[in-house]
Amino acid sequence: MTLSQSATSASSLSTAASRTGAPEKNPAGPKPQLETLISHLLAAKRSLSSINHVWRANEIVNTARTSLEESVVVAARTGFLRRGLKNQLRLLYGIRAEVEDISQRGRAQFASVLEELDAADDRLKLTLSKLRETVVDPAFRPEGEEPKSLHDFVDERGIEELQTALKGAIDRTNAAQAQLDASNYAFDEELGFMQQALRRPGTAMELVSSRSSTSISMSSVGASNAVLPSLSSFSTMLRSLESHAQEMADLLESLVRHFDLCVTAVKHTEGGGAAARSITGDMPTGVHLGVRVGDETEDGDDVNANTPLEPMTDDDYEEMLNVLTRDATEAEDVVLEIQDRIGDMESIVENVLAQRDALFSTYNTTTEIFERLSSLASSRLPECIAQAHAFTRVWNEEHDRIRAGMADLLDLRSLYMGFFDAYDGLILEVARRKHVRQGIDRVLRETGMKLDELYDEDVNAREAFRVEHGDYLPSDIWPGLGRGPMKVKFVRVSGDGLDDATGETEIEPHEEAKVANKDENTDGGDYIPDLPKQVVDNAVARCRARAKGVLV
Repeated sequence: MTLSQSATSASSLSTAASRTGAPEKNPAGPKPQLETLISHLLAAKRSLSSINHVWRANEIVNTARTSLEESVVVAARTGFLRRGLKNQLRLLYGIRAEVEDISQRGRAQFASVLEELDAADDRLKLTLSKLRETVVDPAFRPEGEEPKSLHDFVDERGIEELQTALKGAIDRTNAAQAQLDASNYAFDEELGFMQQALRRPGTAMELVSSRSSTSISMSSVGASNAVLPSLSSFSTMLRSLESHAQEMADLLESLVRHFDLCVTAVKHTEGGGAAARSITGDMPTGVHLGVRVGDETEDGDDVNANTPLEPMTDDDYEEMLNVLTRDATEAEDVVLEIQDRIGDMESIVENVLAQRDALFSTYNTTTEIFERLSSLASSRLPECIAQAHAFTRVWNEEHDRIRAGMADLLDLRSLYMGFFDAYDGLILEVARRKHVRQGIDRVLRETGMKLDELYDEDVNAREAFRVEHGDYLPSDIWPGLGRGPMKVKFVRVSGDGLDDATGETEIEPHEEAKVANKDENTDGGDYIPDLPKQVVDNAVARCRARAKGVLV
C-alpha cells in the first residue's frame, strides 16, 4: 500500500472514529508511544517543505506554457520568412547564372579572338624575321654600300601603331572583365554568406508552425534539409511537465494527509495536544491542514480551546497507528520522488528554454539574412546587372576594333609576303633579262659577222669591177661609182615607259667595236646586275616551294 493509499485509509478511519466515539486514554502506555508519534509528526512536518518544489513545478509549467506560446508565434514567423528567403535566393541565383553566362560567353569569345590575334601576330613576326634574314644581293646596290636586308626597306611605324591600338582594345576589355568579375565576386560572397547562414546548425533548419512540420527543399540554393524538432516536441515536454507537476501535487497532498494523520494520532494520545499545537504552530506557507490543531481550523474560524476531541474506538486508534507507522517509512521516499521529479522538470524546462532560445536565435538570424538580402537586391544586384551590360557593350566595341586590327595585321603580312615574293621574282626577272640580253648579243654578234662577210664581199666585188671596167667609164658618169660599200651600226635605245631618261649607244660592227667586246656600260642604260648562279637557284627553289603551298 502506498503512502497516498494509506493516507486515504487513515482519513477514513478518522472519520469513522468521529462517528463511533473512543476513550480519551490510550491503555498501551502513552509516553513511549507519544515520543514516537511526535518524531513521526516532526518528520511529516519537514516533508511538507516539499511544497517549495511544488511551487517551483507550477512556475516551470507556466514558463514552459509561455515558451510554447512564444515559440509557436516565432516559428510561424520564421518559417514564413525563410520560405520567402528561399524563393528570393532562387531568383537571385537564377539572375547570377544569367550574368555568369554572359561573362563566360564573353570570356570564351575574347580568348578565341586573342588566340587568332596571336596567331596572326606570330605569322607577321615570322614574315618580318624572314625579311631580316634575306640580304639584298650587292649587285642590286651601289658599289661600297653597307649590306642591307629586305627588312631595311620596311617602315614598321604602321605595325607599332596597329599593335598599340590592339593593346589598348585588349586592355579595355580586360578592365571591363575585371570589373565584372569583381562585381560577381562581391555578389557571390553575399549569396554565399546567406547560404551558409541557412546551413549553420540551429539556423539552417526548416522551421514549422504548429499546424505543419513539413520542411521545404532548398536544393536549388544548397540549404540543409535538416529540421528542428517540430513544435509537437514542445507539447510533449509540456505534457510531461504538467504530469510531473500533477504527480508532485498529489504526492504533496499525500504528505499533507500523512501530516494530518500524525496530528490526529498525537492529539488522541494522552499528553499530545500541547505537543501538536507547538509543532504545528509554524507550518510552511500554503499548507492547508485537514484537522483542527488548536484554536483554529483550516479556514481560520475561532474554536473554543476546551472543546473535547472527537471520540475514537480502540480498534480505530490501533488501525490508525498501524497506517501511520507504514506511511512514516514511505514519507522519505515520497520526498525523494518529489525531488527527482523537480530535477527532471528542471532538466526538461532547460531543454524547452534552450529550444525556445534557438528558435529566437534562428528568427534573429533569419531577420538579419532578410535585411542583407534586401540590401543585396537594392544595391548589389543592380550593380551586378549594370556591370554585365557594361562588359557586353565594351566587348562588342573592342571586338570590332580587334577584328579590324587583325585584318590590318593580315594585310600587312600579305604586303610583306608580297615584298618577299617580289624579291625572288626580281632575281628571276634579272636572270630572264640577262638571258634575253645574251640572246640579243648573240644575234648581234652573228649579224655583225654576216655583215662583215657581206661588206668584204662587196668591197672585193667593187674593186674587181673597178679594175675591169674603171678605165673605160668616165668618173662623172655616176658619182657613187668610186665609193666603198656602206657600213651598218647597231644602236641601243632605252626602253619607253620604264625609265624617263632616254639615250642611245652606237655599236660599230667592225673589229674595233664589236658587240662581244663592249663593256656593260655601253648597254644603253639597261643595266642588268650580274647575279651568282646560286642566288638565282635559291630564288627558283623558293618560288617552287611557295607554288606547292610550303611556307619558306
